Amino acid sequence: MNNKVDVCIVGAGPGGVLLAYLLAKKNVSVMLLERQQEVGKAFRGEHLNEEGEAILKEHGLFDAIEQLGLLRMEQLEYWQEGMPFKTILPDPKVGHLGIHVPQTHLLTVLLQAAQEYATFSCMMNTKVVELLKDNSGNFCGVKAVSDGEEIVIESNLIIGADGRYSTVRKKANIDVTIRKHGFDLLWARIPAPKDWEPSIKMALIGDKQLSLFTQAKGFIQIGWNIEEGSFSKLRKQPFTPFIDQLIEAFPQLEETVHQHIQSWQDFVLLDVYSSTSESWGKDGVILLGDAVHTMTPTGAFGLNSSLKDADFLATLIDKNYVSQLDLIY
Repeated sequence: MNNKVDVCIVGAGPGGVLLAYLLAKKNVSVMLLERQQEVGKAFRGEHLNEEGEAILKEHGLFDAIEQLGLLRMEQLEYWQEGMPFKTILPDPKVGHLGIHVPQTHLLTVLLQAAQEYATFSCMMNTKVVELLKDNSGNFCGVKAVSDGEEIVIESNLIIGADGRYSTVRKKANIDVTIRKHGFDLLWARIPAPKDWEPSIKMALIGDKQLSLFTQAKGFIQIGWNIEEGSFSKLRKQPFTPFIDQLIEAFPQLEETVHQHIQSWQDFVLLDVYSSTSESWGKDGVILLGDAVHTMTPTGAFGLNSSLKDADFLATLIDKNYVSQLDLIY
């Protein structure tokens, strides 16, 4: 099975799908490839800031996302000894301190918008295994496996939007510099107690930060910093004393924590690092989002940065641009 398009985008995360939509809208033919079977995969970087919100509003997408469900954070609280000691409220002109948007809601709206254009196509459950080169040494497409069948997508431009472990980056031999930050992160999600206000709450346990992010649909996401590389040792220790620290920091969570965090297996480990690449592309390949600048969870910038990348790239790429690439190559 062979296809030919102007642009092949690898990775159907927010940045990849937004770029696919914006290019299809400009009459650029786009093939979007995603290795997962569906867009509902587990994802934890789901907070929009003002910049991400502005991009979605600029392109007329925000209202549809809000109809599916999102949650504005009404305050940021700092806690100590089980009590808040400092509260920060949003600028009235902004109206929030971040917006929780379930990734399924965001991607559903972006995909539906893209599918309105005949220039857009998408293949799920499709894994890229090789980047193809022409006789001049420029990248001219990808080889992939889709539902067990080998396929070839020819394209004038390949966009790697496939995350921190980017296959496109590796296959294009684009160097990346990794920076460790001395901590890893444990994630967990629990139902919020009754009357829990939409907020971000932070506390210190020892010298490690513990953060609570209210989520849409009545949940709380827990982000707990631990020493880098310590989880294998930590999980050999008794679980109860560890989780008691969470309850001591936020006493109102006692019931829901005991019901929903009962072992180390209820936490998910994130290996925290950031990365940068001096080159964001070469020879017919461009990278965006975590594929080229992996972000730490601090500040929840990752989602918003990928949207900014896509928004800016879309101003540079049009039908004339990819036609010129074809002539150059």
